[in-house]
Amino acid sequence: MSTQPISNPKPPVTNDDEIDLLELAKTFWNGRSIILKSILIAGILGVAIALLSPKEYTATTTIVPQASSSTSKLGGLSSLAAMAGFNLDNATSGDVLSPTVYPEIVSSVPFQMELMNTSFTVKSLNHPISLYEYYTEIASKQLSSLIGKYTIGLPGVIITAIKGDSEQRINPENRGPIELTQKQEKVRKMIAEQVTINLDSKQGFITLQAAFPEAMLSAQVADQARELLQKYITRFKIEKASDKLSFIEQRFEEKKKEFEKAQIRLASFSDQNKNVTSAVARTEESRLQGDYTIAMNVYNELAKQLEQAKIQVKEETPVFSILEPAMVPNEKSKPKKLMIVFIWLFLGGIVGTGMVFGKEYLKDIKTKWNNQ
Repeated sequence: MSTQPISNPKPPVTNDDEIDLLELAKTFWNGRSIILKSILIAGILGVAIALLSPKEYTATTTIVPQASSSTSKLGGLSSLAAMAGFNLDNATSGDVLSPTVYPEIVSSVPFQMELMNTSFTVKSLNHPISLYEYYTEIASKQLSSLIGKYTIGLPGVIITAIKGDSEQRINPENRGPIELTQKQEKVRKMIAEQVTINLDSKQGFITLQAAFPEAMLSAQVADQARELLQKYITRFKIEKASDKLSFIEQRFEEKKKEFEKAQIRLASFSDQNKNVTSAVARTEESRLQGDYTIAMNVYNELAKQLEQAKIQVKEETPVFSILEPAMVPNEKSKPKKLMIVFIWLFLGGIVGTGMVFGKEYLKDIKTKWNNQ
């Protein structure tokens, strides 16, 4: 019988670069106290942040802009195209305002300043107060605001104290550039974050949301923001028609006075020259009669144009249907306390694990360095 040599299996080749799972588990287990301490500290911080975070209530209102009479010839296709950024109404009206412009209106400084200076009713006071006064006199004295102000916001407090801040408040309705104080700009930015608008291009809905520390205040601000948005849109839409109406009204009043004066002059001349048959008298009467006729024709024509201008303004005035009015929210939208705590626990675990393995990594580097 022939015997074949028995080959012994070669031992597996271990690569130093391969990760030893057992070694990792051992390192993890040995550093469990550090990880647990990190998670505990992070959990305490998470609970503190969750408890100290300011409450926030969100109120929502939904509206649908209806096509005005002058732009309804294309039906629903026009509004859908406008939501997509296309303007199909140029053939019928040159002043169509696309719904895609609405967010720009809400984020504009005049809109935010007008909302800032509007008075609202708050729970802690028995009289109306503006949002500017609310944030500078009430919200700024709350514990969470004070902690944030003198920790994260401490550099800003120091800079403001050095530079100073004028308390003059600028009316955004004034002509010329708008100049805001540092406090006004800070409050304006807060309002910009707390009052938001969303467009539903498929359904054509416009949703306004207001998030504030008080439930009643949130509902009031959402409702006021809706009214302001409607006012701004209406003003933009009928601006030319309103200017035309104002011009015709002025001309109408002027010609009305001229017509009445011509009427009085003709009547007075006729009363004073009833039995006079001279050519001069007849010529003067004919002249006065001509002035009266011209004044009357102009007056009547302007009266027609005035009615047409009023109708045009009425036709171009946009109509808004309120699908969902602003309601006082019963539940807080922020802070989400459990989520905050879980996030901090997760971060604590990551930091603790990083500290353990970082410590081992530095230890290995030090050992290799000493062995060289």
